[in-house]
Amino acid sequence: GAGQVVALMGRNGMGKTTTVNCIMGLLAPSAGSIRVNGEDMGGQPSYRVAQAGVGLVPEGRQVFPNLSVTENLLATAANRRGAAQPWEIDQVFQMFPALAARRYGLGNLLSGGEQQMLAIGRALMINPALLILDEATEGLAPLVRREIWSCLVRLKEAGLSILVIDKNVDDLARIADRHFIIEKGRTVWAGDSAELLASDEVKRRYLGI
Repeated sequence: GAGQVVALMGRNGMGKTTTVNCIMGLLAPSAGSIRVNGEDMGGQPSYRVAQAGVGLVPEGRQVFPNLSVTENLLATAANRRGAAQPWEIDQVFQMFPALAARRYGLGNLLSGGEQQMLAIGRALMINPALLILDEATEGLAPLVRREIWSCLVRLKEAGLSILVIDKNVDDLARIADRHFIIEKGRTVWAGDSAELLASDEVKRRYLGI
């Protein structure tokens, strides 16, 4: 639902990124259906999934290296017609002041944290109803991680639905309403943050912590 954050968790190689790729139309699901606002998106190309309101922050960030920060953001800017509260570049810069200072810098000259901020901003520019983050804070310095989580809290409060993959259980527990743990592509546990934090057995068995 609007403003809900769902965490998708599991050990490496258990199907988290594959799940994201199926949602985004990059892989065909082997079973089941994928619905966005009630519309079946199974088998649809990725651009149609994006048009339906799903924004992706991919693992590894994948910013356009030879485009400036501003050009990266403009590359995914949605058609503004019919958008209730369209995202504009200035709003992205307000959320991430570090990007505003580098607006003319090339993507490949940004730090890892700045690239992740840019990847989030780029996804927001399509005006998504659902934002998906694959490895939201992987490889980032603690200060930058806190900034990313703070950004996600603000987006949640603004009513954006979020699906997030990350390895930091404590950070996920602070923001997520529901947690799903998958193993070999199947859900093996689901619960809220309190249930996850209280179950050492679940964390040990399925997350290795």
